[in-house]
Amino acid sequence: MSAEGERQATMSTAMVEAIATEMRDNDEVFYMGEDVADYGGIFDSTDGLLSEFGHDRIMDVPISETAYIGAAVGAAQEGMRPIAEVMFVDFFGVCMDQIYNQMAKNTYMSGANVSVPMVLTTAVGGTYSDAAQHSQTLYGTFAHLPGMKVVVPSTAYDAKGLMHNAIRDDDPVVYMFHKRLMGIGWMPAPDGPKTAVPEESYTIPFGQADVKREGADVTVVTLGLHVHRALEAAAKLADDGIDVEVIDLRTLVPLDETTVLESVRKTGRLVVVDEDYRSFGLTGEVISRVVEAEPNALEAVERLAVPDVPLPYARPLENRVIPDSDDIEDAIRKTQP
Repeated sequence: MSAEGERQATMSTAMVEAIATEMRDNDEVFYMGEDVADYGGIFDSTDGLLSEFGHDRIMDVPISETAYIGAAVGAAQEGMRPIAEVMFVDFFGVCMDQIYNQMAKNTYMSGANVSVPMVLTTAVGGTYSDAAQHSQTLYGTFAHLPGMKVVVPSTAYDAKGLMHNAIRDDDPVVYMFHKRLMGIGWMPAPDGPKTAVPEESYTIPFGQADVKREGADVTVVTLGLHVHRALEAAAKLADDGIDVEVIDLRTLVPLDETTVLESVRKTGRLVVVDEDYRSFGLTGEVISRVVEAEPNALEAVERLAVPDVPLPYARPLENRVIPDSDDIEDAIRKTQP
């Protein structure tokens, strides 16, 4: 999907623009987390918001995820629209009860007498040597637990539209941004995430995947950083006459099965690429849904994901376990006749 106009923005800038607009339009929207006020978020997720909205609405909190995620749930149930940031997705374990038993289930447990219109933002992904407790992706964990919508943007254009939609949603949304895509100075992003972004607000509905590249020979389904790695692989393979279609899921919950199935019916070949762990994850889920819906459509299938090991600290080992464009290229070639 392309945006009209030539104004380019990084993914972090696009996210902040959406948040600022929603905060101007609705006094009930506020942002809370660790290092989100004076520091502006360690991945620039709140850069510049403090100067406009002050500490009453851009709140630094103590290092107690359980406390402030619980506070956000309570505020949402009372009619506010909090955005609560868990600095690294790896930290969700210390506040898991607040997330999957309270945030995700309180609407159900109350018989729909309360809603929980909050956004949980968190940074995901590796590729920068921050070791096993700061480099995981884990969106499959959140998608597995019912009650939360799960959003994973890959470009600035998508990040803005999905953030507007997330803040306006009356259900809890987990908005997971990849550190490598944010466009911050100390962690260079690939070329693709910085896109044209309209200044006006717009929404991207959940459950609508985006075909980032059309092709006829093989379908690659992925999201986040690996959209760009898949596009890089597709560009190389085009020189060899292999026409790759790249689908960016954009949201895991809801999952756009229709777009995936339409593509597989056309190509007959499927590669699913994921930065989360291989077992019990996205790759197996997407493939099983295709097989259940179209058991005779697939001529070949491959999947790439992080093996079931902690993310290594050493750069060469980390690069070995996280799929890169060469790995995607090899997997695509295996599906060809």
